[in-house]
Amino acid sequence: MTGFSPFIALRYNTSRFTPEEVTSPPYDVLSAKDREDLVARSEFNAVIVDLPLESDGEGRYAQAGKTLDAWLNDGVLVADDTPQLTAYRMTTLDDLGKTVATLGVIGALELSRPGEGQILPHEHTTPKAKSDRLDLLRGTATNLSAIWGLSLTHGLSDLIDVSRDPDQAWRDEEDTLHEVWRISDSSQIEAICAAIGQTPIVVADGHHRYETSLAYRDEQRESAQGDTPGAEATLCYVVELSEEQLTVRPIHRLVSGVEVDDLGAALGALDGSTVVGKVSAEDVASGDVLREMDDKAAIAVVGPDGSAVLVHLDPQAYSGVDDLDSARLVAALEAIGPYELTYQHGTALAQKAVTDGTSPWAVLIRPVTVAAIEANAHTGDRMPPKSTFFFPKPRTGIVFRPLS
Repeated sequence: MTGFSPFIALRYNTSRFTPEEVTSPPYDVLSAKDREDLVARSEFNAVIVDLPLESDGEGRYAQAGKTLDAWLNDGVLVADDTPQLTAYRMTTLDDLGKTVATLGVIGALELSRPGEGQILPHEHTTPKAKSDRLDLLRGTATNLSAIWGLSLTHGLSDLIDVSRDPDQAWRDEEDTLHEVWRISDSSQIEAICAAIGQTPIVVADGHHRYETSLAYRDEQRESAQGDTPGAEATLCYVVELSEEQLTVRPIHRLVSGVEVDDLGAALGALDGSTVVGKVSAEDVASGDVLREMDDKAAIAVVGPDGSAVLVHLDPQAYSGVDDLDSARLVAALEAIGPYELTYQHGTALAQKAVTDGTSPWAVLIRPVTVAAIEANAHTGDRMPPKSTFFFPKPRTGIVFRPLS
C-alpha cells in the first residue's frame, strides 16, 4: 500500500493576503530577478523561506525557520483545525493553444526508497547538490514545496470533488488559472487516500526534494533527539497518470563538443537516419516547429541562423534503446563522437542559445507521451535525465507541512 494521508497544514491568512501576493513558482525555476520581483509583491512571499539568499550566509536556513515561526505567531500563517487534504487544479494553454487542466490533491506521502515500497522514480537525475534543500529542511523542519507524484489508480480524478466554488482562485504570471479547495469531509478523504494507496506513485517532479526528504528521515531515525515524527512522509501533489490530467512539454538539448561542421547533416547521415525537411527560423521561434516534428516523427537540429533541419531517427535502427527522442539522440551522438549536453526549455530559448553563440547547436525533441510514461512506470525503468517537463508547475505557498 502507498501511504497517503491528510495533515494539519499551515496556510496563509486569507483575510490578510491574496495568493497572487504570497505564492511563488518552484525555487528551482527562479532567477535572482524573479525572486526580487516576488519579494516586491509581499514581504511575506513564500520565496523568502523557500529560497534563502546565499549572501545571507550559513545562518540563512535557521533564519528561514525563525521566519516561519514568526509568521505563525503573528497570524501571517494559520494552522488548520483538523487534518485535511487540498484539491488543486491548474488550467492553462498547451504548446498548440489548446486549453488543458490538471487536477490533483495535496497530502502527506509516506517515504520509501526505490525497492522498499511503492514509490517509483520516473527518470534518471543529473548530478545536483542536495545540501541546500537538506539544510533548509533541517532549519525549518517543514515541507515548504510539494513534490509531484503520479498515481496509477484510474478514476482517482473522479473522487476529487470540485463541484463547488473554489476557496481560492487566481492567475499567475503566465496566465495559468490556479484553483484550490480544502477537503475536510472524512468520507471523501478516506476514499481519496484509499484510491491512492491501491497503486504505486511515480515521482514526476521533485526527485531531489524526495531524496532530501529520505535523507532527513534517516537522520531523524538515527538521532536520539529525533523529535519530528512527520519526517516519515513528505508533502506531495498527487495527480492521476492520464492523458486528461497531464500536459508534458519537452526539454530540448544544447549540444557542444561535437567535431562536425553540420550536426544536422551528420545525424542524418547515420544508418537508419534521414533528413526529412527544414523549418524556418520564424517557425522555430514561434514553436510551430513542434507540429512539423510531430508530423514527420523527427527531431530538429537548430543551426547558427536559427532555422532547423528535421531528422528522422528510425526506431528500428536503435534496437535496445528506449523509444524516446532523448534516448535515440544520445545513441546517435555517441556514434558521431564526444559531445556535451545541457538542457533548455522552450523552442525560442533553445534557438536563442545558438544564435547568440552560447551553444553551437540545439536539438529540439518531441514531448514524451503519457502512454510512454505509464509504460515505463509499470516496468520500473527510468527515462533519460530531463526527458519530461510537466506543465504548469504547482505554486509554492498554497500549504506548508510542519514535521513536528
